[in-house]
Amino acid sequence: MIYWKIFIAFFIPGILGYGGGPSSIPLIEHEVVDRYHWLSVHEFSEMLALGNALPGPIATKMAGYIGYQQGGLLGSFIALFATVAPSLILMLPLLGLLLKHKDSPKVKRMTQLVRPTIAVLLGVMTFDFFASSVEGSGYFHTMIIGLISLLLLKKWKVHPAFVIAGALVYGAIFL
Repeated sequence: MIYWKIFIAFFIPGILGYGGGPSSIPLIEHEVVDRYHWLSVHEFSEMLALGNALPGPIATKMAGYIGYQQGGLLGSFIALFATVAPSLILMLPLLGLLLKHKDSPKVKRMTQLVRPTIAVLLGVMTFDFFASSVEGSGYFHTMIIGLISLLLLKKWKVHPAFVIAGALVYGAIFL
């Protein structure tokens, strides 16, 4: 039964995660934190931070880790397959259709209308991460790390992996 739950937990975000990692992350969080309770918000945010520091697609890294944690090597394989299966199944016919009608105003509007939904999903996840961080590290440390990260990313254009590594170092020293 656990293997079926692992499959569903990663297949659903794979189907609905239009736009790749950023849109899939909140969906995966809903499945593994809210629905199946395999991870807490704090554990999920730590896994996400470490996963972002590694190369490759974030959804598959999370699937491999959580699948292995819940069902061993077979669980990891099932989670990875479930993550990429919707793309494999739908990519060829839908990509052909999309390329055929790529200049259509309806197709352009459809893709633009998905973006606000993804933004809201990311905003809700950000709020959950912020609340979890304040609870675990305190308001002061959360604000310091958040402000410094924002400046590093937006003003000085530092690569996100270095920002994550810096936050890990800050946490090791001050927390």
